[in-house]
Amino acid sequence: MSAGRAEYCVIACAEAWRDNGEVLASPMGLIPSIGARLARHTFSPDLLLTDGEALLVGLDGTPEGWLPYRRHLTAVTGGRRHVMMGASQIDRFGNQNISCVGDWSRPRRQLLGVRGAPVNTLNNPTSYWIPKHSRRVFVERVDMVCGVGYDRAATAGPSATRFHRLPRVVTDLAVLDFATPDHSMRLVSVHPGVTAEQVREATGFELAIPDEVPFTREPTPEELELIRAVIDPKGLRNREVPDPESTARDRDIPGGGSGAQNPETPARPGAAGGGDRGVPDEGSGPRDRGVPGGSREGGR
Repeated sequence: MSAGRAEYCVIACAEAWRDNGEVLASPMGLIPSIGARLARHTFSPDLLLTDGEALLVGLDGTPEGWLPYRRHLTAVTGGRRHVMMGASQIDRFGNQNISCVGDWSRPRRQLLGVRGAPVNTLNNPTSYWIPKHSRRVFVERVDMVCGVGYDRAATAGPSATRFHRLPRVVTDLAVLDFATPDHSMRLVSVHPGVTAEQVREATGFELAIPDEVPFTREPTPEELELIRAVIDPKGLRNREVPDPESTARDRDIPGGGSGAQNPETPARPGAAGGGDRGVPDEGSGPRDRGVPGGSREGGR
């Protein structure tokens, strides 16, 4: 069974929780939710999943325990939670913006607001999922800092760096991290069919790129079976990250393709992970609820 682009993204998200032990996974978005469940099904069986409100749930959504909000905050402030958020903008040191585009006093676009991003990034590991890798998202300097990056955490001192860690950034093109001497963003792997040069061109700042960049690892047959038959049998992952070959074929068919739109139907703002901004939604919504155990806790 050959894997599609969306399935490589799921695998890359799942790997963020490898060897995390008994921590609360907080995936925000469809593909991160599939990834978290895949991790628990396979190499991270101690991972805790939540319904996004007040319950810990099993792989089938069955309640396993109660998680009142005060206990949730205890997990957050003790570093016992690993979040995977989205980003409207992210820079070379991992500063994230989900609040506004343009000057804060008069922004061109108002987005979600700061939400829980500062608390997430300063108190527990925080990874990022970005379904459309572009220069509009990967910027030299974010317009407003919501999630705290390595440079700002270091400036703030030990109180900010104690639990601060940004394990990885997963996009539709690649996997990135901050494992460099100055904690600037580094290219770790590219998904099959993508080149390092494509990632460089889609990034608005200079990436650290090794001489040899491997491909993102292949899903095992067991993992593919779990993704396709158990976790996401409806194939919702392919709506968020269409397979490049399918997209190319659709473009050759007049009026075809997942991007084709009835001219009588108005565009839905924010559709397909950020609409004309080309950015993902940081929070969650109906897409998450299509995956049992998907997070609805975008504000936490």
